Amino acid sequence: MSSFKLAVIQASSVLFDLEQTLQKLENLALKASSKGAKLILFPEAFVSGYPRGLGFGTVVGSRTDEGRILWQKYWNSSVAEGDQACKRIGQIAKAANAFLAIGVNEKDTVSGTLYCSMFYFSPKGELIGKHRKIKPTAQERVIWGEDDGSTLSTFNTELGKIGGLICWENYMPMARMAIYQKGVQIYLAPTADSRENWQATMKHIALEGRCYVLGCNQYVTKSMYPTEFQDELKKQPEVMCNGGSVIVDPLGEVLAGPLWGEEGILTAEISLDKVTQSKLDFDPIGHYHRPDLFNLTVRNMPAMREVQ
Repeated sequence: MSSFKLAVIQASSVLFDLEQTLQKLENLALKASSKGAKLILFPEAFVSGYPRGLGFGTVVGSRTDEGRILWQKYWNSSVAEGDQACKRIGQIAKAANAFLAIGVNEKDTVSGTLYCSMFYFSPKGELIGKHRKIKPTAQERVIWGEDDGSTLSTFNTELGKIGGLICWENYMPMARMAIYQKGVQIYLAPTADSRENWQATMKHIALEGRCYVLGCNQYVTKSMYPTEFQDELKKQPEVMCNGGSVIVDPLGEVLAGPLWGEEGILTAEISLDKVTQSKLDFDPIGHYHRPDLFNLTVRNMPAMREVQ
């Protein structure tokens, strides 16, 4: 399938509420499917929320019991590979008849650690793989663990070669190159960064990787948070995350977005021929690469998975 439509969902989750977030996920995925989307991307930590503005009772040198209880609540609203919530997301992908990539708070039921992950589902409803963030940023390190590289996943599908990184992993040159080395054609970049400067990063990756780039963020206001958090958030602005979702082609041209100040669905018709054409003058793993000078070795990175 060399030409098809894809969609980026800009929406808030229902923070700490797994059931309502899954219901919202279903509604939005089916709406994107009705627009003809064959690939649908949701934001970082969509299930069940990116806890912007919350400290979980932590300062350097101490933690509070209240913060631990809040983290437990966050853990309870998260997803484990193969659990009922995970299976339900798969059912949503099947109902939408689309590849579905979604940011989740993933709980490891053996270690108890939470990871900021991206789960990938096929149109058959199967979980085909995941990527765990390899380096949470700043305060994120309190709540999320680090991946060991074994989930730097890429997928060869009927739509093309798909992969990507989460949020500020996209500022890590070697992490990007690890994805480029797999020949990725559709690069997914769910994020929580709503700064204008992030748009330059999305365009840069498209030009550098000669791939389509899907930047996907939430739109979040303070009033969307439960009442119990309002006191902690009193110094936060009303608009806590202004969005900025965008779709960029392999020559750095914006096809849709950026979307600011509201929830919404961005769609774009893409052609993999454009990826090939863009490599006439630049290919980061081909004729514009100097393997006689440079070599990147990535520990634990899995081979690209073939998805039928």
